[in-house]
Amino acid sequence: MSDKKQNKRNNNKNYDDDFNPRFRKQRKKVCPLCGDKNFVLDFKNADQLKKFVNEKGKILPRRTTGACAKHQRDITIAVKRARHIAVLPYAQN
Repeated sequence: MSDKKQNKRNNNKNYDDDFNPRFRKQRKKVCPLCGDKNFVLDFKNADQLKKFVNEKGKILPRRTTGACAKHQRDITIAVKRARHIAVLPYAQN
């Protein structure tokens, strides 16, 4: 009986635990603000903020933008300030 268990264990392929041939591991996104030290977030620059807002006007989440937690908070504040002074719309039609 123990021989059968041994054979079953040896028949498993030497894959990693997370290996799945259908899906490739994606590279972790690098925060755009941490990656480029010269990049300064400005709430008056609408073109810069449009990268972090979808077509409906919603702020994109961290998993989409790749921003770190600290900079995601800065992005959120900048977008809200831009909406308040009418640089960005609150919602799109």
